Amino acid sequence: MQQYETVIILTPLLSVETAKEAVAKFTKILTDNGAEIIQEDNWGLRKLAYPIEKKTTGYYHLTEFKAPGELINKLEVEYRRDERVMRFLTISLDKHATAYNDKKRSGAFNQKKTKTEEVAA
Repeated sequence: MQQYETVIILTPLLSVETAKEAVAKFTKILTDNGAEIIQEDNWGLRKLAYPIEKKTTGYYHLTEFKAPGELINKLEVEYRRDERVMRFLTISLDKHATAYNDKKRSGAFNQKKTKTEEVAA
C-alpha cells in the first residue's frame, strides 16, 4: 500500500457542522475501501490565494493515509460529484516525504535547541 496525502477545500457557505459531515463522508469512503488513516488535520476557514467561484475563503482539510492505488480514482470521483468541494489535491508521498511527516508528527521540529547545539550550528 502506498502512502498519500489529500487536501480538500470546501465552500465557505457551509456551517462548521456541515463541513465536518463532508469530511467524515470522505473519511468513511477511505476506511470502507481498506485505507488506513494516519493523520487528519483540519485547518479551518482560510483565505484563498485567488478567488474560486467568486469566493475568497474556504474550509481546508488535510488527510494522510495509506491505501491501494485503485482507491484514489474512486475518492477523486466522489470529490468531483460533491458540490461542497471547491478544489482538491491528492499526492503520493515518497520515502523522504513520509520521513518528514513522521518527524513532524513526533514533534522533532518543535524542540528547542540547547546552547551547545546552537553554537555548533
